[in-house]
Amino acid sequence: MRVDQFDFSLAPDCIAERPASPRDSARLLHVQGSALSDRMIRDLPSVLKAGDVLVFNDTRVIPARLLGKRGETSIEILLHRQEDGGVWQAMARPAKRLKSGDQINFAVDLTAEVLGRTDDGSVRLQFNCAGMPFSEALVRHGHMPLPPYMGRVDDHHDRTDYQTVYAQRDGAVAAPTAGLHFTKQLLADLKSRGIENVFVTLHVGLGTFQPVKVEDTEDHVMHFEWGEITPAVAEKLTAARGEGRRLVAVGTTSLRLLESASDENGAIKPFAAETNLFIVPGYRFKAVDILMTNFHLPRSTLFMLVSAFSGQDCMRQAYSHAMEQGYRFYSYGDACLLELDQLK
Repeated sequence: MRVDQFDFSLAPDCIAERPASPRDSARLLHVQGSALSDRMIRDLPSVLKAGDVLVFNDTRVIPARLLGKRGETSIEILLHRQEDGGVWQAMARPAKRLKSGDQINFAVDLTAEVLGRTDDGSVRLQFNCAGMPFSEALVRHGHMPLPPYMGRVDDHHDRTDYQTVYAQRDGAVAAPTAGLHFTKQLLADLKSRGIENVFVTLHVGLGTFQPVKVEDTEDHVMHFEWGEITPAVAEKLTAARGEGRRLVAVGTTSLRLLESASDENGAIKPFAAETNLFIVPGYRFKAVDILMTNFHLPRSTLFMLVSAFSGQDCMRQAYSHAMEQGYRFYSYGDACLLELDQLK
């Protein structure tokens, strides 16, 4: 499909620079085919049904942006893929000045040696520490990797704001943003209404920020991200589907993982691997019935995904409505609740 089919214009003042406070005071556009309903995130317990199962991504964002020096040259590093023994793949600026053997100094207790480059242009870095010492050094010296379209540097508020309240497993370099809207009280309210939740893990990678630069979707190479669905969770989700209960993916990351782990009959299998599933219109969804997600960038793989889920015409109508009604877009913005269109 031509990528320009997924283009649209968005005024800069539609982009949220800060999240709603409290989190569940953000707006929610409920999309049921051509029917659009303006709601709030805190309305979810009344919008969903008893027996529905919310699937959350419990990845935790690491402060993956590092600022250092190679000699007198300032270097910005964005970690995105961990190897073994303190080795990471990262995007670097300016990358052309780095060569094998160079040392980058981030702090007295945090340095890295350049090992070389990968095929995608990343640099491979050998840090002077690994494991818990490295994680602790990141907390001291790293910055939260805010999306570039926010147009600002991170501050101490982002350490909390750009993290879900249920984050558990370190590894993401971008937040699963639909989950940012949930509070502990909202989770309790959902549970009291008989709406269950389960947790899966997909460590969100840099590809979520990368624009699609090709003209046809068939030529786009999707990034790999590591995910896990435990045997107990897979069994619970498959049983729920067998009982006719709806699976509600909180975020495109949860959806992509569930679809990656599902067989043709919709049974969800245990999963612990990388996935680069790229969903465009024409894809047949096997496991997910409802998707809660934020509003996405034009020409992005995420807008292609929601167009596949609810139909291209439907999503254009929904996004036009959201812009007209002043919804806030992107990572810190509002959300929509999409019901699968089986006839799209």
